[in-house]
Amino acid sequence: MNHLSRREFGGLLLGAAGSLAMGGLDKLKPSVFGGIQVGTQSYTFRKFTIDQMIAAMQSIGLSYVELWDGHLNPKQATEADYKAVKKKFDDVGIRVGAYCVNFPADSTDELLDRGFNGALLLGTNVMTASVKKSLTPRLDQWCQKYKIKLGLHNHWFGEAWYKGDRTQEFETPDDFMTALKPASKYLSINLDIGHFTAAGFDPVAFIREHHARIVSLHVKDRDRDPAHTNRRFGQGVVPITETMKLLKQLKFPYVANLEYEMDEKDPTEGVRDSFEYLKRALA
Repeated sequence: MNHLSRREFGGLLLGAAGSLAMGGLDKLKPSVFGGIQVGTQSYTFRKFTIDQMIAAMQSIGLSYVELWDGHLNPKQATEADYKAVKKKFDDVGIRVGAYCVNFPADSTDELLDRGFNGALLLGTNVMTASVKKSLTPRLDQWCQKYKIKLGLHNHWFGEAWYKGDRTQEFETPDDFMTALKPASKYLSINLDIGHFTAAGFDPVAFIREHHARIVSLHVKDRDRDPAHTNRRFGQGVVPITETMKLLKQLKFPYVANLEYEMDEKDPTEGVRDSFEYLKRALA
């Protein structure tokens, strides 16, 4: 595939997407290596339609997705929309490991219901969310109502584009622990090991101690430079291999989702390269 131009490869993706609609491609084998489910956060394919993303995932061999609300937003999506998207995934052997909805702080009860019900319609009882701390008590109530585990997502506040409020959002181990201490067993952690490393923390040590509350991992690599620039896996300083080995040791039951933030117009080859890196780490 490396000898194809970007335009030629894009044409193959579009052709594959058309074949998907006609049921012309074989189902994916589960992307499980060393007992660990490997998927992708669909934000990776943020410039792709769902059909284009499915075609790319098939070409790579990824059978799990954490579906981001930029691809399926509960504010607009109907029950029929959720069922149609699930069918697209089912038809090619992709399972939704988690549904990511970044609920605003002023979310209505209706929006919360739509998001949580959407997860069930997609076939998952795991959600993830980047949210304000003030919303977590209500999220915990909805988690208990729907019997869904929701992982709170962390960011690195040194990110140039990220305008988060350190007092209101999640970055540190203490941020997680403070939110989880009064909560039910359903409120959980979605650990982004790239952001966690950039913020100066050790994801391996944190996972070893708190894995029982982690329901999704976002796996990315970042450099040691001041901007902690995103890199292809293995080219930065995030302890990806050590994390994967620990997941194997722990028999981690949820999905490790690669989140590749470079090449946003077409990340396919970078995702393929990173996926192969994870497979080697789990061999």
